[in-house]
Amino acid sequence: MPKLNFTKKAIDSLVPPPQGKRATYTDTKIPGLELRVTSNGTKTFSCQRWVKSAGRPERVTLGRYPSMTVEQARRKAVQIVSAIAEGDNPAAVRRQVRGEPTLAELFNDYLEKHAKKAKKTWAEDQRSFTKHVKTPLGSRKLSSLQRRDFITLHNKISRTAPIQANRVMALCSSVFNWAISVELWETNPASNIKKNRERKRDRFLQSSELPRFFQALSAEPSHTVRDFFFACLLTGARRSNVLAMRWDELDLEEYTWRIPDTKNGEPQLVTIPSQLIAVLEERRIHNKGPYVFSGTGNTGHFADPKKGWKRILTRAQALGIVQALSEKEDWSQTRILEMTEHALFQPAELIQQCEVTLSKHEMTPEEFSLLDLRIHDLRRTLGSWQAKHGASLAIIGKSLNHKSVQATAIYARLDIDPVRDSVTRAVDNLLAAGDVTQPGEVVPFKKKNKL
Repeated sequence: MPKLNFTKKAIDSLVPPPQGKRATYTDTKIPGLELRVTSNGTKTFSCQRWVKSAGRPERVTLGRYPSMTVEQARRKAVQIVSAIAEGDNPAAVRRQVRGEPTLAELFNDYLEKHAKKAKKTWAEDQRSFTKHVKTPLGSRKLSSLQRRDFITLHNKISRTAPIQANRVMALCSSVFNWAISVELWETNPASNIKKNRERKRDRFLQSSELPRFFQALSAEPSHTVRDFFFACLLTGARRSNVLAMRWDELDLEEYTWRIPDTKNGEPQLVTIPSQLIAVLEERRIHNKGPYVFSGTGNTGHFADPKKGWKRILTRAQALGIVQALSEKEDWSQTRILEMTEHALFQPAELIQQCEVTLSKHEMTPEEFSLLDLRIHDLRRTLGSWQAKHGASLAIIGKSLNHKSVQATAIYARLDIDPVRDSVTRAVDNLLAAGDVTQPGEVVPFKKKNKL
């Protein structure tokens, strides 16, 4: 390594190395003091000394120039050389130099310096850390955190959310790995925690569930909620993309929606079925803002569909009960219409009132619940109906913007026409199975004729 008398003038005059390279200079006055210069011009002081107990040299990052001056770097280097000479552990020396952070402070650094620049899911990471990690472990100094702390946390979350527990551990491990890569920490106590077994989810709306789902959806009083879920189902797009759908991304004459930035990091061209075009045109008349599904929050668009989703599923459960009891009890068509209306507008009350009658027929309200259906399953529903009606895996992958190494080349050769044909065919059959001919139409259950 070239030697240099560290002065402000000498350091300022250093020329960055070629792209992808890094140059290291040693100070002529303080043994072990180094200056590393990257190709983008970043200059960082560090101190490297041989550690007898470890049998190898150890480097301690001191700080970046010019935030850290030459004089400050030399004083820190003297402290470190002295501490190592007295047998101190290099990790302890690093903590002494920097001032040891808490886990919450480390996570904030990770968020600002890495995740927000490199991950599209950083906001989800932030919510996950705040919900699951911040209270039990966030205020703890890093040196106090042991592997057992993360095992305990994983076990606690696993009691109610086993898959989420795996995700939280993966996030914590990523934070520590990042800290190690930028020399903020030395170990990863959250690595290699035994994960809960995960089964790939394959839930989607079945043919028998579609009529009551569409009835429950069309009875939703909020036009934004109703139209949002209709768009999720008929486009197969991810929830986050539908929430942030903008008018300037739509070409209703060409029946297309160009999503500029997806989870895959690439734009996506989505075909819009004609049934959804009618809904969007109606919304455009009354919604003059930039977003199709406008909202009052910080984002400017609709942001929290969960409450509306729960209302829809509760109505669908009540409708399933009405359908079952109408056959068991041989209700008249008038009675069916009355109970259907009750299910649509007072579903929780109907479910409670029907418990005794259901038990008489050895049934329970839970048998008709769709609470296991998630918003993301609407996306899977479109893909499943495409497959059911003959679409190839390549077409389905293209329409849903799935990305895999094997299929990427095939997707690149597909244009929008076969995708449009497949989606249109799937949507037509899907709506027909739900007894829906127009968006928003409510069709009561029909009494079946006895044989």
